[in-house]
Amino acid sequence: MDRLFSTYGRLLADTDLSFTRYLYEKINWDNRLIVIKGAKGVGKTTMLLQHILRTFKDKQKALYASLDHIWFANHSVLDLAEYHYTHGGTHLFLDEVHKYKGWQQEIKNIYDAYPQLHVVVTGSSMLKLDESLVGDLSRRYRQYTLEGLSFREYLQLEQVAQLPVLSLETVLHDHFIQASQITSKVKVLQHFEKYIEMGYYPFYREEGDGFADRLQQVIETIVTSEIPSISNIEYDSVYKAKQLLAVLAETSPYTLNISGLCNTLQASRNNVLKLIDLLDRAAVVRRLYAVDNGMNILTKPEKILFCNTNLMYCLTPNVEDGTMRETFVTSQVSVAHKLSMPNQGDFVVDGKWLLEVGGKSKGFKQIKGVEDSFVVSDDIEIGHAKKIPLWLFGLLY
Repeated sequence: MDRLFSTYGRLLADTDLSFTRYLYEKINWDNRLIVIKGAKGVGKTTMLLQHILRTFKDKQKALYASLDHIWFANHSVLDLAEYHYTHGGTHLFLDEVHKYKGWQQEIKNIYDAYPQLHVVVTGSSMLKLDESLVGDLSRRYRQYTLEGLSFREYLQLEQVAQLPVLSLETVLHDHFIQASQITSKVKVLQHFEKYIEMGYYPFYREEGDGFADRLQQVIETIVTSEIPSISNIEYDSVYKAKQLLAVLAETSPYTLNISGLCNTLQASRNNVLKLIDLLDRAAVVRRLYAVDNGMNILTKPEKILFCNTNLMYCLTPNVEDGTMRETFVTSQVSVAHKLSMPNQGDFVVDGKWLLEVGGKSKGFKQIKGVEDSFVVSDDIEIGHAKKIPLWLFGLLY
């Protein structure tokens, strides 16, 4: 137990409070059981430790522990809860719960047996958490998902600028004033180029030139370990998942050709759709469906994009500009809005606003005459009328 507390104290001492992720203020920390999901490296651990530092005058009322700690080789989470509660603890913060076998049953038991104890759990295996958060436990917790850094957060973390979160309505209808004010103080395009390549995951600051290698390791873990652990697939399917990612990284998947993918991967339609479903749930790719289409494993998505632009640059040096732009828009807009594929234009947001995404010379020909339609243009600092700079969508969260 001493090792857990010494690790806890050391981590608290090394925690910086100068920058806090967007999700922090959205969490109702008073809930008795909170589950925070998020891809590996997006900042879940730091957010827990920041909350402890900011909230608890007596830091021993709280306890942080990662469930991959060697202490849990001979002890249970129930042991930890019992000790912490009987020694005056009120809050338990458990990290990497997906690495602890049977965690959901023990958390349920803690919830039922210690009504005065608040528990927050996090996990970076999106697939394993989805599989575990079912049954009786599902009625007890409040769930949140932490996405990677927005462009706005990246600018703040780099101490370039501290900008407010903008609503989508503001970006669409007041973009000229907003962009004019920001670009008078910040050369946003040079920072935007860096963010696109390596700014989505906060660990870029630690890794430097090793960022791409670290991100490739994350992808490798998902494909070779996490997907097989929750799905009854063989090694051949794991290899096909890698093939699929390579294909997506080097092409422009505007309209998904499922037959072509099946031929390339030498796999059945159902197996290809299953792999896409698993990669989507693991926050590696993102499926986009036609307006009003159902979303399930057997429904063919209209488009597949990577979950963020950093993943694209990690897998191939030859990133297609059009796919990069669309990937950026989806990564920023989908955090709080629903994106669908329209018959005309690139995206429809919340079933209302139509977006056509392109370079700085992009015109309105493809969406001419459509009400509530906008052109989203790369390589411009300031737009006009219904032409909006791409980077401004990075201020939505």
